[in-house]
Amino acid sequence: MPARRVILHAFSTFALGGAQARFVQLANAMRGEGFFHRIAAMDDRYDAGERLSPAVAWEPLRVPNRRGGGLANRGAFREVLSEEAPDLLLTYNWGAIEWAAANTPAVTRHLHVEDGFGPDEARRQLPRRVWTRRLLLALRRVPTVVASRHLETIAMSRWWLPASRVAFIPNGVDFDAIAGRRARRTRTGGPDVMIGTVAGLRAEKNIGRLIRAFSAVRKDFPARLTIVGDGPERKALERLARDSGAGSAIEFTGYLKAPLSRLVEFDVFALSSDTEQLPIAMLEAMACGMPVAATDVGDVGLIVPPVARGGLASPDDTSFEHALRRVLERRTEWETWGMAGRERVRTEYSQEGMINAWREIFRGNWQEVFRKRLQRRNADETRRGA
Repeated sequence: MPARRVILHAFSTFALGGAQARFVQLANAMRGEGFFHRIAAMDDRYDAGERLSPAVAWEPLRVPNRRGGGLANRGAFREVLSEEAPDLLLTYNWGAIEWAAANTPAVTRHLHVEDGFGPDEARRQLPRRVWTRRLLLALRRVPTVVASRHLETIAMSRWWLPASRVAFIPNGVDFDAIAGRRARRTRTGGPDVMIGTVAGLRAEKNIGRLIRAFSAVRKDFPARLTIVGDGPERKALERLARDSGAGSAIEFTGYLKAPLSRLVEFDVFALSSDTEQLPIAMLEAMACGMPVAATDVGDVGLIVPPVARGGLASPDDTSFEHALRRVLERRTEWETWGMAGRERVRTEYSQEGMINAWREIFRGNWQEVFRKRLQRRNADETRRGA
């Protein structure tokens, strides 16, 4: 039995989101490998724990959180780090930046993870947050994992992190399992085209944009819309759906423990966000071979293969409606788009590659992971410049 290695994960919340879903994916895959996960959530929510296998060794770390703004919790968090003495501290996104401050000067080994931005930074980054990252991450040369090429560029150019301290580790999906479930699905939607999305119902996901676009295109195409997920925007979105005139054709499933069970039923996947980096649900949809209508934000434009770029839109209502309409008009091209998307996911966004990289990080061998990622980045830049 391997020696137990304690990792403290600091999140703003452990309610389900992109970073939390990836952690669940990783922890389940590495259960029984000697890792013990302590999860600190700034809002004391641990909903994502429902998805963890019983074989995963973990427990919540409930720490009082003062809502004073700034670095109000630095002292208390630093005491926790000294008492817990984890082998590794992992901090996730801006919402956990106080834990990075608490580890200054270093109490334990620390690695930071960035997955993207909320609605307040969808259009531009806030200067105070940029400078805080420069001070707490760049100045201290904290190794930082980013979930997209877009964030990789920001980390080096805006936050001033050295290239050797930034590693792009793409989210990965279990291609074979997803493709198999798609092949075995039972189609229950009748003759209507099933458009769907899987998302937290938060402002930056802009599900209202999707509802407005759907209500417009449904006048010309028989279609239904399924919205999988829950969040603070749900009541307002349900009201918008009723007022749109298409409410009878829109289903809100709420939170699902296994959203893939509904995703595999879609004919078209829609992503209407103002900000994204490398969305897992979109990768799962592409692994199913379905066409995508999406806003071209973060790495979305890099993920979608060239043949399927007709489904991309600027992050505004008019452009997104036009993109959704183009996808529905080009039904004869769906098979070609789907095959290209499946191949892109299979070769570049595998679950195995993601798990192997994170396993080494959990073990403390981050230097080798970062070295290989830097070599690949340099090789890609050389090819582009040739």
